[in-house]
Amino acid sequence: MNVDAKTRRDRIERRIRTELEVGYAELAADFDVSEMTIRRDVEALETLGVVRRVVGGAIATKGLKGPDTEPSFATRVADAAEEKRHIADVVADLLGRNETVILDSGSTALAVAQSLRGRGLGLTVVTPSLLVALELVDEPETTVVLTGGELRPGELSLIGPTTEDTLSHYNCDTYVMGVAGIDGDRGISDYHQAESRVKHAASKRADRVIVAADKSKLGRVTFVSIAALAEIDLIVTDGPVDHPSLVAARGAGVDVVCVAQNSDRAESR
Repeated sequence: MNVDAKTRRDRIERRIRTELEVGYAELAADFDVSEMTIRRDVEALETLGVVRRVVGGAIATKGLKGPDTEPSFATRVADAAEEKRHIADVVADLLGRNETVILDSGSTALAVAQSLRGRGLGLTVVTPSLLVALELVDEPETTVVLTGGELRPGELSLIGPTTEDTLSHYNCDTYVMGVAGIDGDRGISDYHQAESRVKHAASKRADRVIVAADKSKLGRVTFVSIAALAEIDLIVTDGPVDHPSLVAARGAGVDVVCVAQNSDRAESR
């Protein structure tokens, strides 16, 4: 099988994601290359967080998840906190004065709410998150609209038919969505079924959908599908510009903004 390195690595990634474990010798034989070449391919995929090398081969690091594997909110707030702050600042920069914004629940959305403080944008913020609402409720010139619905313990997010129905009555400029997974083949996904239905409903009520996600979400597929990549307008992440999931997103017509690591700058590709 004579293919270039990028194509070979994409195929190796898909295979690992399907089979969860592969061997160097088997891959070398299948692609008709040396084991050293396969080792270099796997090393490159490991730097992207797709696989973990083991003796004789590699295993998937981000396989399919069940609904019971969602980390706690406190854990997610602590994970990649600095990266989320940089992502949040870029997302806040993308919002215009007097916009109507649906701001999601979750740790990254909360970081966006914190970044919005003091900007004086005069936003109307519709949110299913009590934490986001509390962050912005006393912000001058900001109107906060809670969706209503069933309160989810731990997350302090609102879910259920009431939440979805409330969102259906609004027409908004931008939806800022937090997700658990962004995958080139399977699109945008999350852990929790009811949360995912709220995200899906919100995505239908905004002219622009921005997905804000740190690099750990890239290449990950979680339990519930939310949307295909083509249904997203923009991804803001700190992941590498050549990550296969971001390459696939750009191929689907999605704008991608990569936040430079250790910097407040961002690069649009």
